[in-house]
Parts: sequence; C-alpha cells; structure tokens
Amino acid sequence: MCIFCKIIKAEIPSKKVLENSDFLAFEDINPQAPIHILIIPKVHYESFETSPSEVISKMSDFIKAVAKEIKVNENGYRLVTNIGENSGQEVKHLHFHLIAGAKLKWGNFI
Repeated sequence: MCIFCKIIKAEIPSKKVLENSDFLAFEDINPQAPIHILIIPKVHYESFETSPSEVISKMSDFIKAVAKEIKVNENGYRLVTNIGENSGQEVKHLHFHLIAGAKLKWGNFI
C-alpha cells in the first residue's frame, strides 16, 4: 500500500486542508513554498496518465474548492503533477501540488 493510501486510511497522520468523499487535500511535509498542498483522489490511480477522465474532471472542481478554502484563488497559485520516473514522481499515486503564498519563479518555486 502506498503512503498516500495510508494517509487516506488515517494510518499516517496528515494536516488536512479539505476533504470530501472522493478527494483529500493536505499539507506537504516538505513544503517548497509558503503554501504547499497535496491533493489526491481517495481511489488509487498511479498517475494522471492512468486516471479516468471523469476523475480528473471531478478533481478539477475539488482543486478549485481547495484554492478558495485557503484563499489563493484570486492572487494565484501553481498546480503541478508529475507523471512517471523522468518527471520526478516519487509517490505512484495521482496527486497535484498546489503551490502558493509567494511570487513564484520558474525552476525553484521561490
């Protein structure tokens, strides 16, 4: 079982930001910016590439709700997902990084 599946099952603690029946958003334990949230589906999909379009569509609405919840929807945020080994994907469970809270640069986040 992957680490994100363990977080979903509350076997590993997390600092939850928002949750519904399908998705979970929580703070990254190694933040790369003042705000760094991980957003995951509660069903295991390895990556964006292997996820059904319906899941991605629903996840888009949830991500927008997270941005509104943490009040970055108006000032802006970066949304990133890594797909596969060459991208640097470390956890093989679909997840998006919502990064905000500073004027972000490309390359290094801040």
